[in-house]
Amino acid sequence: MTRALALAGLLEGRSNAERGAAVARHLASCGVPFVRHAFTAPEGRGESFAVDLGSGDRVFVLCAHHDAVPGSPGANDNAAAVGILLTLTERVAIPAGLRVRLLFTAAEELDYLGARAYVRDVGVAGIVGVLSLELCGIGDSLVVWDATEDTGVTRTIRRALESSGLKHDEGYHVVGRIPRFGSDHRAFTAAGVPAYGLTVVPSANADALRQFIFHPMWGALRFLVRRPAPFDTYHTPRDALATLEPRALDLVGTALAAVIAELG
Repeated sequence: MTRALALAGLLEGRSNAERGAAVARHLASCGVPFVRHAFTAPEGRGESFAVDLGSGDRVFVLCAHHDAVPGSPGANDNAAAVGILLTLTERVAIPAGLRVRLLFTAAEELDYLGARAYVRDVGVAGIVGVLSLELCGIGDSLVVWDATEDTGVTRTIRRALESSGLKHDEGYHVVGRIPRFGSDHRAFTAAGVPAYGLTVVPSANADALRQFIFHPMWGALRFLVRRPAPFDTYHTPRDALATLEPRALDLVGTALAAVIAELG
């Protein structure tokens, strides 16, 4: 079992309050300084946690929400991503002039409520880009999504992924706005920050996933009985730790380290 997978297990199957508490408890036990951001809104309440690695003026945010939908163990959505970011506190090197902010958000499943509250209360000063990790535990091909235009951040991400040995449209894909899904980065996009989602998917399912995601009505009919992985367990009781693939989590961790290095 990889380190990220083991850390994902801290959250799997717990209530949302327990999931958030598990993240805070782990950070505290490891001596990692973090800032709490509690929020209350008509839609709900929660507590997000921010960890700053490095001390530069340029801030790059990596998000992973720690909540899950009711009735789901929430392993791929989104304990895997939390586990990956927690490993970065232990091993990643931060270039001079850069600060990487790991943001563990609450209430993402409520229309990105935690991220929206964070942007509203803390603001986006100094933030040069955002990647939000979603469904990062099953597959062998990375997808950077909501990339509606070429920016300095997307070019940096492309260079980083290429330098780590991934080929465009094979080991990684960069796609436009996703019509039926979203993530915390959209709260930052709305504030004018270049922000994107990051997911890993099985390359063997690429065609089926394009149909399912980009043609929602047709895809819903075609995949009425069984959706293509990783969406076959998404928001279901089957989203368990046993379905996660260690190599997928390692792939994302390696990619993030490459992006951080390239940002320097």
